[in-house]
Amino acid sequence: MVTNPSTPRQRMLDAYRGIPQERPPVAPEFWIYYPARFLGTDLITFEREVPFHIALKEVFTTFACEGWGAVFLELSNPEAKIVIKDLRIDSTTLETRKVVHYRGREFSQTIRYTAQNPSWLVEAPVKDIVNDLPVWMEYLFGQSVQTLDSKKVRTALDEVGEAYLLEGWLGVPFFDFYAANRHGAFEAAVFDFLDPALEPMLLSLRARYEQHLIALATHVVTSCDMESFVIGCSYSCVSLLGTKLWRKWDKPLLINVVQAIHDLGKLVHIHFHGKCMDVIEDLKEIGADCVCPFERPPGGDLEGYSSLVEAMTILDRKVTFNGNVHTIDTLIRGTRSTVRSEVAQIKKAARDTGMSHRLIIGSGDQVGGETPDENILAMIEEGKRV
Repeated sequence: MVTNPSTPRQRMLDAYRGIPQERPPVAPEFWIYYPARFLGTDLITFEREVPFHIALKEVFTTFACEGWGAVFLELSNPEAKIVIKDLRIDSTTLETRKVVHYRGREFSQTIRYTAQNPSWLVEAPVKDIVNDLPVWMEYLFGQSVQTLDSKKVRTALDEVGEAYLLEGWLGVPFFDFYAANRHGAFEAAVFDFLDPALEPMLLSLRARYEQHLIALATHVVTSCDMESFVIGCSYSCVSLLGTKLWRKWDKPLLINVVQAIHDLGKLVHIHFHGKCMDVIEDLKEIGADCVCPFERPPGGDLEGYSSLVEAMTILDRKVTFNGNVHTIDTLIRGTRSTVRSEVAQIKKAARDTGMSHRLIIGSGDQVGGETPDENILAMIEEGKRV
């Protein structure tokens, strides 16, 4: 039976569940760049002061399309003392330094904000793996799920309503979690993960992190009635990490967390950037309800009708395909005609593989701030065309 969902949120949920609709949802990834431009604010102000879920609601509502966003599930450790100081570097750059005092030790991390680009971590807390890591992890895992401000999450869900699918940001894969806390980030973490002497410690740490994610998801479902969760990524993709390390360290955790969330009767969306064809069978095996954004080259490896058919055939109507409209070549540099052509190609591949009910027309990464509005509209109009 083909349905005609009445709201953008319901259309997204139906696509995650594989329920046939008269058309697929159209969900450009409005994340930071475009919403900041839409609201007329710089990225420092946007990241630090603008309620993210409200900004997305304004953009999705204006464009009358479907979409997804995230509410971040923030926890705290009551045993820690935290001091935060801002330092203005120049007129367009700000640094925020956070010092955590915990069990007689001091840990510092620094985030840099700029007016034109999203923030990034310039200093992570774990500098010394032997002395810092055990205590820092005790601090992180001491952030009990009970410290979640459930009222804040429920308020965000109520404020968004049916405008789009607001998901709980559950976290990131294990490598990302480790690298985000390790000074030196990706480079330092890769060397750690290649060191056989550190493997027992890392396996133990992964088990604790997995338990933590499952406990958090369980608490959010019971206290906030969250319908869907998103697991993000930064380094944890095969374009950076490679298939061997990803399969060894991230895939097992993802399988177990996805299964736990399904056992709760809820949905999971995995955000997986970069090349995917070497692991697309793995992504199907993990069992998430939706994967995105299936990027085109040079960032990804899905370009053209034949590659789309190959990917969708492997997914085999078991995982919803979201994404693939090129954010730079098509949405920023293209014309309305090229946008429409690319969207039509994605829809045709889905029809020809029986994946139309498992399709979301999305962008292959977030929509850039310089994207012409007419190209966004062309994407939405072509996506909605039956």
